[in-house]
Amino acid sequence: MTASDQPRYMGGQAVMEGVMMRGESTWAVAVRTEEGDIDVVVHDAPRWAERWSKAPLVRGVVTLAESLTLGMRALMWSASRKLPEEEQIGSGAMGWAVGIALVFFVGVFIVLPAVAARGLGGVVGRHGWQFNIAEGVLRLGIFIGYLVLISRMEDVRRLFQYHGAEHKAIAAYENDAELTPGSAQRFTTEHVRCGTNFLLTVMVLTIVVYSFVGRPGWLVLVASRVVLIPVIAALGYEVIRFAAKHMDRRWVRALMRPGLMLQRLTTRQPTLDQLEVAIASLRAVMTAEQLAEVDGRAARVPTAQPVIKPAFS
Repeated sequence: MTASDQPRYMGGQAVMEGVMMRGESTWAVAVRTEEGDIDVVVHDAPRWAERWSKAPLVRGVVTLAESLTLGMRALMWSASRKLPEEEQIGSGAMGWAVGIALVFFVGVFIVLPAVAARGLGGVVGRHGWQFNIAEGVLRLGIFIGYLVLISRMEDVRRLFQYHGAEHKAIAAYENDAELTPGSAQRFTTEHVRCGTNFLLTVMVLTIVVYSFVGRPGWLVLVASRVVLIPVIAALGYEVIRFAAKHMDRRWVRALMRPGLMLQRLTTRQPTLDQLEVAIASLRAVMTAEQLAEVDGRAARVPTAQPVIKPAFS
């Protein structure tokens, strides 16, 4: 098996003025400093998810927990590069911030739509299926409205540019293109494994899963929405995992299209400087064999114009 045939485990996340990438055995964060340099730090990746990689549903919950942990650490490090030492956030404070953010997410995007739909019983109808569809529509509306609002903030727009840079860098790698800013810029900012696509999938799955609960009283209604979150997240992970492996099928591409389109809100076209940061982070997590294969791409003599396609791998 050649280096180019090796399984690719690349994923990432935008951070403050930079990008975090996760490879097969390491993860790295690269940020642009005020001096114009690229600062990179590399860590060994945790191995929690590997122990459960053969266990459907469970692996999704463990993988998401692992991803949240890495994301928090990456954000803390990127923030520390931008703030004076006396203003830097400690791990305890960051933990509280993440906890508050999770409570906010559950309250606004999970519980609030259920409560609102329950209170509008005379409008949405008395039957369980009507209630769950109305709840789902409210949830999607709140989610999309939230993305539209925050995307107008200058800092968030820059974060979304780095999100686009992350997608383009991974797309260039996965499509056997040269790993340079100019080459990566030709690719789309859409990616099926994106967290935006995952969240939209979760929003849709809530309609299906919560329909089994029916239309209970207030206490059971709120409790069911919170308790079933791990189940829905695990199902969402399995859906995205399946889709990533079968994007060559027309019906799978059709199902993923809304999530890919929604990424137009959470990604922006990056600059070449931002792509350089994303590529630096990506190269930092590559194995020696992967680096050798990538560096050898520039020496190839193209026989035809490359076909630029979304990163559906």
